[in-house]
Amino acid sequence: MRKFSPLFLLFFLLNLVAFGQESLPAGTVQGTVKDPAGAALPGVSIVVEGTTQGTTTDAAGHYELQLAAGQTYKLRLTCVGFEPHTHTVALPAAHGLRVAFTLQSAHQALQQVEVLGRKETTYRTKATFIGSKSETDIKDLPQSVAYASKELIADQGLMRVGEVVKNFSGVTQFSFYDDIVIRGFRINGQSNTQLLNGLRTSTGFWKQPLANYLERVEVLKGPSSALFGNASPGGVLNRVTKKPLAESRKSLSFSLGSFQNFRALADFTGPLSKDSTLLYRLNLGYEDAQSFRDLQFDRNIVVAPSFSFLPSPRTRLNFDVVYNSSNSRLDRGQTTRKNDLYSTPTSLSLATGNDYLNEQTYNLTASLSHQFAPGLTANVAYIKTGYTEDLYEHRNANVYAQNAAGQDIDSKVAMQVFARKRRRYIDNLSAFVNYDLTTGPVGHRLVLGYDFASETLPPGASQLTAGGYRNAANTGTIATYVAANRTRYLLDASGNPVPNVPHFDLTDVLGSQRMQDDSKLFFAPRAFDPTYYHLHAGYVQDQLRLGRFQALLGLRYERYTDLVGYKTAAETPVYQHALLPRAGVVFTANDHVNIYGTYVQGYNPQTAATIANPNAGGPFNPLTSNMVEVGAKSSWLQNRLSITAAAYRIEQRNVLYNANDAGQPDLLRQVGAEVSKGAEVDVLGQLSLNWSVTASYAYNEASISESPVAAEVGAQKPNAPRHLANLWTRYSLDQGALSGLGFGFGANLATVRTLSLNTAQTIPAYTLLNAALYYRLNRVNLQLNVNNLADRTYWVGGYDYIRLFPGAPRSFLLTLGYTFN
Repeated sequence: MRKFSPLFLLFFLLNLVAFGQESLPAGTVQGTVKDPAGAALPGVSIVVEGTTQGTTTDAAGHYELQLAAGQTYKLRLTCVGFEPHTHTVALPAAHGLRVAFTLQSAHQALQQVEVLGRKETTYRTKATFIGSKSETDIKDLPQSVAYASKELIADQGLMRVGEVVKNFSGVTQFSFYDDIVIRGFRINGQSNTQLLNGLRTSTGFWKQPLANYLERVEVLKGPSSALFGNASPGGVLNRVTKKPLAESRKSLSFSLGSFQNFRALADFTGPLSKDSTLLYRLNLGYEDAQSFRDLQFDRNIVVAPSFSFLPSPRTRLNFDVVYNSSNSRLDRGQTTRKNDLYSTPTSLSLATGNDYLNEQTYNLTASLSHQFAPGLTANVAYIKTGYTEDLYEHRNANVYAQNAAGQDIDSKVAMQVFARKRRRYIDNLSAFVNYDLTTGPVGHRLVLGYDFASETLPPGASQLTAGGYRNAANTGTIATYVAANRTRYLLDASGNPVPNVPHFDLTDVLGSQRMQDDSKLFFAPRAFDPTYYHLHAGYVQDQLRLGRFQALLGLRYERYTDLVGYKTAAETPVYQHALLPRAGVVFTANDHVNIYGTYVQGYNPQTAATIANPNAGGPFNPLTSNMVEVGAKSSWLQNRLSITAAAYRIEQRNVLYNANDAGQPDLLRQVGAEVSKGAEVDVLGQLSLNWSVTASYAYNEASISESPVAAEVGAQKPNAPRHLANLWTRYSLDQGALSGLGFGFGANLATVRTLSLNTAQTIPAYTLLNAALYYRLNRVNLQLNVNNLADRTYWVGGYDYIRLFPGAPRSFLLTLGYTFN
């Protein structure tokens, strides 16, 4: 055998290495990215700093860049769950380079309150704060959570929270307003069952909150009273504002669309100090949009700054402001002829040219988190909400006009005029301590907390109302027409009673929509009595972990005080209290699947402060509820895709329904109980690096189970479809001549729904198709959204055929966006 000298072998190996380097063309950088265990990392973002160039690793963790030979570049690698990595590459003039990277796992401490922003740019969110008062992996929470990230909201071209909820299983709109249904139960923005950054807040109800300043919208399904106090049994909706990031990101976007829609949005974030201890984020929004609905418009200005101060690794402070100034008209819905759903166009609005709705809303939030020792953290958060309403409207009186015989004239609608001014203020303080410890083999995360919340409707809230029919002397009005007493009324030439406010004539729509001379109307004042309530609550919670088992145990005691006759000599406190348990268990079946079960209780007072209508009747017993839920949560494709399945049963007692008393249209009555049961499936994440998807299906039976009115038992609850489904998917091309091009497609389905004031009337099922086209060129994004592709006629909800809430016909939205550092 021939022997080779060591010198010859060394020379051979050096030439082999050189040959391997030279096998790459000049300017080429390629290689792989792996985790500490040596597994390939797909989806790693690699950016060439100071340029617009970059790439993403493929399914095998491989990447390739084409740069200028003979130059030096700085590469920055980022990936969710791993520490960022920066590497300097000096490219030879004659050949390319192979560079392999290993990213280290991130070991960032969990936030107890949300102070820092989310860096991910995908549909999927790994953790939430809503279910346990600290950052918790959604997979480990024994309760169903649905969410939509800002990326999904942007891809669908959405602007309002009511539009976002179509992506959630078991959640749909009840009306045009900030008014939704979760698992068959209605919640609205005036009921304090909505949250902002996990704190109790409220909205003006008439207009849906805007979404441009939101990081995500999420729903914790089922009673949440053990954490947040009085709330709807269906669930609670939480809006999470965008928080500052330690890296500089800036974006501008401008949109033009159907119905004279224009919007301009800005999002700036980054450090304010060199050491990144002071961070900022500023979201700005302007909207000027007409509507497919006659005379309707929205003009909004949103200013939402956020600041985070991180003086040390143990202390975090955040301050948020969201200010929204809104000018619009109040849309009371479409009216049709009696029992003929298609007798009027969905564009029909009964407003007039002199109507207006001016609203101002602000939310001030401050939060502080300080770690006293490893595993021991104290947290304090406070929110102040202020709302001002200035309203003038011509609206229907919920009935058709009457002829001389007291019969309905279904071509004319009885009208009212409201002039109203009021303010509301809401405060919520939440203070809690997190303590992590172990007892033998059991790990604990303890939460001990205190909540204070209050809502005030101060003196001065009032309304002028014009309605009814004129009396025979034409000196005043009578609320309703009674044919047997027709001599008491002023009659026209045909013998019909003369209305105080002219009827809306469905055969002369344009004439009825013109500006009205209201100077001759008889107005009657209606006072909104001042109201004030407050609550104090203490709670304790323990998240336990033992091997593959986790448990969540919680108990809350709440004392609720309503000052009846507030600000009067007869002011009297009315007390209610509740003890609310919560228990859940999670079993990790394998690396992919967690199985869970939970039991929770809820309650909601029904007092003057919460009902805010002196004509509603009462007193009423508080709502009480409970839920049993079982399900499974799983993650796949290296945690890029999540699938959740759940089955539940919710019971609520003492619910209020309209009494359907013609003489007292606001009168409410209590029924015995309601039961909602069903099943849901949610899929969300990435099927591949370029393919994102969200899909869900929900089956829900929600009905009255006990009532003094036997005919009501078993009927499906209003505006609660038995079947709901949605799909949205986006695919982007990142190679070849069409690189930067993307496509989106979606569908939404809802089955037949019963209306709320007339349960004999229904609105039909619908299936909507939506699409989008995207193109990205360096820092410029171009996006076209087309909603309701087939131009279907449909309704999102309604009270009866006098107040229906139709969905929009086919519409377009073109958006131009620009990002920069």
